[in-house]
Amino acid sequence: MSILNLEHVSKNLGGRVILDEASVGIEAGEKVGIIGVNGTGKSTLLSIVAKVMEPDEGEVIWQNGLRISYLLQNPIFDPKRTLLENVAAMVYGKADHWDTEGEVRANLLKFGIPDPDTDPSLLSGGQKKRAALVAAMLTPSDVLILDEPTNHLDSQMIEELQKFLEAYQGTLLMVTHDRYFLDEVTDVILEIDKGKLYRYEEDYEGYLKLRQERLDSAVAAERKMAALYRKDLAWMMRGARARSTKQKAHIQRFEALRDREKIQEERLVEIESLPSRIGGKTIELDHISKSYGGQKLYQDFTYHFRKTDRIGIIGPNGCGKSTLIKTILGMISPDSGTVTIGQTIQFGYFSQENELLDESARVIDYIRNTAEYIRTADGLVSASEMCDRFLFDPKMQYARIGKLSGGEKRRLYLLRVLMENPNVLILDEPTNDLDIQTLQILEDYLDRFAGIILVVSHDRYFLDRVVTRIFAFEEDGHLWQSDGGYEEYREHLLQAGKEAAKTRDLRGSDKNAAAAGAEAPVRPQHKAKLSYKDQREYDTIEEEIDRLQKQSDELAAQIPEAATDYERLRKLTEEKDALDARIEERMERYLELQEMVDAL
Repeated sequence: MSILNLEHVSKNLGGRVILDEASVGIEAGEKVGIIGVNGTGKSTLLSIVAKVMEPDEGEVIWQNGLRISYLLQNPIFDPKRTLLENVAAMVYGKADHWDTEGEVRANLLKFGIPDPDTDPSLLSGGQKKRAALVAAMLTPSDVLILDEPTNHLDSQMIEELQKFLEAYQGTLLMVTHDRYFLDEVTDVILEIDKGKLYRYEEDYEGYLKLRQERLDSAVAAERKMAALYRKDLAWMMRGARARSTKQKAHIQRFEALRDREKIQEERLVEIESLPSRIGGKTIELDHISKSYGGQKLYQDFTYHFRKTDRIGIIGPNGCGKSTLIKTILGMISPDSGTVTIGQTIQFGYFSQENELLDESARVIDYIRNTAEYIRTADGLVSASEMCDRFLFDPKMQYARIGKLSGGEKRRLYLLRVLMENPNVLILDEPTNDLDIQTLQILEDYLDRFAGIILVVSHDRYFLDRVVTRIFAFEEDGHLWQSDGGYEEYREHLLQAGKEAAKTRDLRGSDKNAAAAGAEAPVRPQHKAKLSYKDQREYDTIEEEIDRLQKQSDELAAQIPEAATDYERLRKLTEEKDALDARIEERMERYLELQEMVDAL
């Protein structure tokens, strides 16, 4: 039974068409994930559905008597009340919370708020979002509306939220860009594209397939209309006159074809940067330790980075992940130990917080102030073209930054970091507020990035897609290291849990107490097959090596021609050396994968 219908809903904000006669129906009990490029109107849609904002045209029809709980993207708190009083008022409609204090406190603690009696103005943006999420979850509701609920949550919190939503009996409407979370929680994907709504009763992979079919069909129709337009244009140029009803209709068709909104075929974005070559020394961390307020963040940690390292840093909120990367960047000094940075290292740092953007500046000028061009394997790419590849069309490039949505500003900031052409890329929670399409572009860029990547993230899909090694913060400042992505780390936790449980069972039995002390720990078993990430890499690595070798051969052919041009010769030699180093690294990785396959 349908509990919600949007009928021909339109909305215009700041001169931009957000929704264009959008229509869709939502059934009782459905769990709907809403996705789309930043700035397309996802938050606006939720506001309209939650009755916070009115549409310009059309109507939203709700079933009578439904209770709605709504998590805003940027929640607001009363500064005259404590956080506990704010949350109690959100949930129960009153700040007098003596009868429900325990429940509220327990849930705030579960989501990383240790002191519910604090002044909300002292909280970070992430803490405020988590507190508001607790309020939305505790509020009795038939419909739960969540705007980016996984932002600022660590992995444990995401799993707690997932359990809650899986058990939730009402209807869920949720904006999210977390693809694993999308698959595990929702049964319907609702996409916003150019003001229209498209419904898919599929998981993420199924959505991608059906979306591509829709786009292919639209492009084919556009080609037919373009051919028809060219034919009608020739007819009009012969001096056609509306002498008959048939001719009038023909002219009207021509005008409609001329004035139609043209559909552009989506381009595959391939950005293969050529960062400065990394010398013999990279980044060396030797026995570094750091504490704050008596809490050990990391202690006696040593690691020497390899030139092709792709490392994911994970752990609970507040454990010290951002502190570690700021230590590497030289923004924070360790209490003990040393950090040595090679002379050729050039950092690109994408922080959790946007840098202070000049709201009055144009998008293109902000990027050009960093670089007019970026050097890629395909040659020089202009700032304007890079903007286009990052979903800023020519019209948006000349818009003021102040007109952009929060997600669009994050995308712009990311582009500026990449335009610096670093050889060490440090990303602190890059998936927060970035849409799926931008994440796909970033992931493809990182696939081709010839340097060191260091990522702090709780996005499990992104980690599995990008990294090949994990640093996990554990108790007492210990950093556990392992090869692989997030799934391999989860296997480690599961195995550790099994071993701990077995130890407890053995110790709990008087009969087997002695045996428990002598028994060797259970070693992790080899997986029966390659992980998804390893299999994907194995399937494509030979083709990648061939492509890199071809590029190296082409450069080798150009070097003799540049013998009298020192500057060009130097650049060609550096590019070839970087490619050859990459080929060597990929060959080593190919042999590792081949050994894993042979062992199955």
